[in-house]
Order: sequence, then C-alpha cells, then structure tokens
Amino acid sequence: MADTYRTERDSLGEMKVPAEARYGPQTQRAVENFPISGQRFSRRFIQAMGLIKKSAAETNLELGNLDPGIAKAIIAAAGEVADGAWDEEFVLDIYQTGSGTSTNMNTNEVVAHRATELLEDAGSVHPNDHVNFGQSSNDTIPTAIHISTRIAIEEELIPALQHMHDALAEKATEFDGVLKSGRTHLMDATPVRLGQEFSGYATQIRKGIERIRVVAAELEELALGGTATGTGINTHEDFSRHTIAKIALATGISFCEADDHFEAQGAKDAAVNAAGALNTIATSFMKIADDIRWLGSGPTSGLHEIRLPAVQPGSSIMPGKVNPVMSEAMMMVAARVMGNHTTVTVAGSRGNFELNVMMPVLAHALLESVDLLSNIAHAFTDRCLIGIEANQERARELLERNPAIATALNPYIGYDEAAVVAKESARRGVSVRDIVTEKRLLPEEQIDEALDVRSMTEPGLPEG
Repeated sequence: MADTYRTERDSLGEMKVPAEARYGPQTQRAVENFPISGQRFSRRFIQAMGLIKKSAAETNLELGNLDPGIAKAIIAAAGEVADGAWDEEFVLDIYQTGSGTSTNMNTNEVVAHRATELLEDAGSVHPNDHVNFGQSSNDTIPTAIHISTRIAIEEELIPALQHMHDALAEKATEFDGVLKSGRTHLMDATPVRLGQEFSGYATQIRKGIERIRVVAAELEELALGGTATGTGINTHEDFSRHTIAKIALATGISFCEADDHFEAQGAKDAAVNAAGALNTIATSFMKIADDIRWLGSGPTSGLHEIRLPAVQPGSSIMPGKVNPVMSEAMMMVAARVMGNHTTVTVAGSRGNFELNVMMPVLAHALLESVDLLSNIAHAFTDRCLIGIEANQERARELLERNPAIATALNPYIGYDEAAVVAKESARRGVSVRDIVTEKRLLPEEQIDEALDVRSMTEPGLPEG
C-alpha cells in the first residue's frame, strides 16, 4: 500500500493515485473495483499492448494525426512497455471489465505518463487523446489476444512440441526390436513392438504441430481499425493497414487486417479454434503420459516393460519408492488445459452483438494453456522421455504368457479352436506354443511359422 498519493481527475472526478505510480485514475479505479484473484496479464500480452501503441503512434505520426514531439515520445515509451521496462505498472486483475477497457487504459496511462516524462517540459501526453488515438479497447484487446497468442505459439509451443516429437521418434527407432504384449481395454492383446507404440506417440505430436499451425494462421487476422463497434469511427482510413504492417514487420509474422471487423470484434471464433487445437494436444499429452506411467509401473507387481528415470524420491514414508512424477505433472497440465478450453469456449460464446464481453479471461486461459503445454513438453522430454530404457526381459516374459498369441492360429485352425487354446493357456498358465504342441494341432514345421511373434507385428497372411 502506497504511503503517499497524488490526486488526478478523469471523467468521473478526482481520484487518489499512488504517488510513484505511472498509471492514472482509471487504472486506480479498476484496482479498487476488482480485487478478485491477484492474477494479472502475462508478459506476452503486455508486450503485445506495447507493440500496438508503438505502431499506432508511428502511423499517426506519418499520417499527421499527432504532434511530432508527442508521437515520438509515445513511440519511445510504448517501446519500453513492449520491452518489459514497466511490467510492474500493469496491476490489474484478469477479472475486470469484459472488454478489457481497464487494461487498455492501464496501458494508455503508463505510456502517457512515461512519454510526458520523456518530453520533460516540452508538453503533456494524454492517455486517450494521444496514446489511444484511432483506437478503442474494443479493437486493441482482441488484437493483443491474437498477437500474443500467435507469437507464443511460434516462439514457445511449436519448438517445444518439435523437441518432444524428435525424442519420441528416436525412441521409436531405438525400441523397434523390443517385442511385447499389445493391450486393448487394458487386457492382453496381440503382440506389438515397443517402437510401434512410441511411433504412435510421435505421430500424435506431429499431427498436433500440424493442427496448431493451421489455427495459428487464423490468429494473424487483427481487429485493429474497427474501433468501438467495427465501423472504424474516429480513425483514419489508412490507419489500420499501416499500423498492422508495422506490427508484422516488428514480429516477422504475416499479420493482416481482418476482412470483417464485425466478426473480429463481435466473435472470438479464431481464439476458440486455437483453444480447441491446444485441447487436442492436451488430450495427446494425457494419453502419452498415462501410457508411459503404466508401462513403467512396478517394479515387481506392475507391467515394468520400461524403466523410467528416477528424478526424485517418491514417498515420505516408503524408503526407495520412486514415482512417475513427470507423467503425473503432464497429466495435471493436460487437465488444466482442458479446463481452459471450456473457459475459452464459454467466453467466446459471449459475443453480444458488436463486442465480446469476456475477453480478459479468454486471453488469460489461452495464453496459460500455451505456456503450460510448452513448459511441460520441455520438462517431460528432458526429465523423462530421453532417459527411458526398455526392459526387454520383462516384456518377453509377459509376452510368452500372453494367451492372445493364439490369434495367430486363426488362419491355421480357425477362430473357435484358437479360442479353446487361448482359454486353456490362460487357465493353466501354460504358453500357447506348449498347448499347440501338446494337442498336436499343427505339424511341428508349422508351429514356428504360425507363432513367429515378430511376424505378428506386421500385416500378412500365411502362404498357401
């Protein structure tokens, strides 16, 4: 709590603001109105807001909409915001006005205050008249959502997923010769190779990358230029095109003006679509983490077909216990991202007429999902995947006791007779091979052919 205050005025009257704060009265009102969660917008989002204000001021300078001295001061101040110099001044809770007006004004006030400092005695910068010239919260906040999410996907998520994919693909090759029981419904099924299972995981991640690239392209359309309701009132006809071109140049991403500003501001379908792709990645993560947890279970009474790296003691009471903590962390991340998908879906559905009114929580959930998926992909890959080893002896032991091997007998003795063999194998605890030999169901020379486990992991029928 600040000890000293200054008094400022906005359209509602006077307001006491902490003396050292670079924000102003509208931000302070929001601080007092919304002491909800303590959660603030991320660095990515603030970076995007600073970039928007900087690019807008550059355009307004070129178009003659602002005094050159004021415009240059705004450009410098907004650049500092984009670079993270004033992050501590962005003090507002995520749960605020649904348009994000409070955060837009937080940005405008910080930039105006800092720009005025830079001007020294050469003038004063107004948050609305100068910093926000040609803009509205209703187009800047949607624009910031798209910019921040698109950059985070490009710089964080895709590299993290690629790292994970590459590790899985390497394990698929390394484990290609490891024969093991397949499992469906958590029950024994026909043989597979451990490498085949890992190739499936690698393909899940590869397709996740492909999906996220598709939705990321939709985020390149920006709402900037629609101002209050999508009509573009109070903005120069060239403003949005020039400003977005500067944003594209600064980021190296092909941002463009939305082809329909009413869709861009009234709906958040591109964000919902992006959350859906993130949700699919989370679903993949949950499956992969859970499979690896099961495959490493044991060591004496579980599957234990792989050995997981021991990264920390697993129990405060059971000595020597080591748990699959990296899998568990990834499963929890997946659960959170799935919840965020629901949040984004509900928020996206609240686009009443010309404006969505749940944008701050939508932005927070979307960016959190990107961050969580990126971070756990790196951690899980480095702390778990890379160190996984195959336990070939255990895999072979379980496979030899697997009655589902009898499936390979179908072309030789028929389904019904093969089912009898499978049941007897399970009941007596005797291998399928021993049952076939004992009952003389096949000539000796055909048994090896019929029960060649490696051949069971590939398509094909017996010759003849």
